[in-house]
Amino acid sequence: MTFALGKYVPYNSFVHKMDARIKLLATILLMVCMFLPFERAIQIGESNGEALYANVTYFTMTFVMDAIILLLSIVLLALSRTSPLDVLKSLKSMWIMVIFLLLIYCIMPTKNPVFPLCFAVREWNWYVYWDSFAQGAKILVRLLGMVMITMVLTSSTKPLDLTNAIEWYLTPLKIIHFPAHEIAMTISIALRFIPTLLEDSERIMKAQASRGVNFSRGNPFKRLAALTSLIIPLFVSAFTRSEDLANAMECRGYDPRGKRTKYQQLKFSWSDLVSFIFVGALFAFFIYTSVSGVDYFRLMGFELL
Repeated sequence: MTFALGKYVPYNSFVHKMDARIKLLATILLMVCMFLPFERAIQIGESNGEALYANVTYFTMTFVMDAIILLLSIVLLALSRTSPLDVLKSLKSMWIMVIFLLLIYCIMPTKNPVFPLCFAVREWNWYVYWDSFAQGAKILVRLLGMVMITMVLTSSTKPLDLTNAIEWYLTPLKIIHFPAHEIAMTISIALRFIPTLLEDSERIMKAQASRGVNFSRGNPFKRLAALTSLIIPLFVSAFTRSEDLANAMECRGYDPRGKRTKYQQLKFSWSDLVSFIFVGALFAFFIYTSVSGVDYFRLMGFELL
């Protein structure tokens, strides 16, 4: 089966059978774990006989903790019958962002570098520390983990179940007349149209390429002009689909403010409880490590950067 970014893939796996509310909560908690800072204090000098310390990124602990989330994401992708290689193929455009961020880190001066090695461009008196490459790698790993975690959710959860899960979490806000159902439906429709728009963009690119438009060659201005032939039809297609969807919902008598019943009820099982306890314990471990700044490697007798 061809994998599409954000598309539900019907399988009878353990992840597919999980309650949508647990999967949504686990996705949020794992994303928070991915972006937690892991720092430690290092001595940067002395003042009046007292040592001065500064908190710097603990790259080794950061990469190890992020690797745990990545490994868990790969396992979940395997359980949901989604190939991690297909996910990587869908992230080709991420490399442009990573290279851009790496250039920004190289240009900006690094304060209190962890890695003392550096190379200098003497003509401009410009020093580039290895911390810049470590920061770029950290951003790449975290973006990859975020996308993989999201893919587990969207590829194993039906859009209707995801809508019901979001609405369930927003139910307490109905006391203050918050439009919980409308917000949940909007988010669900937006997620549903991601793979559709990607398929449309691929179809339009092939159609424009058959007419002689080249998206990969030429100077930046020619590439920008070529992208115009892609963006305009894509916007037209998106507005056409949204209008058709709105007409179809109106013809079927859909009323967002009306009292609605659900044909399929969300059910909580023992496997969902075990999954919730596991993710909650992992989240607590990450929070404790980030807040306390404990160095597990030093406790084991290793001194790492």
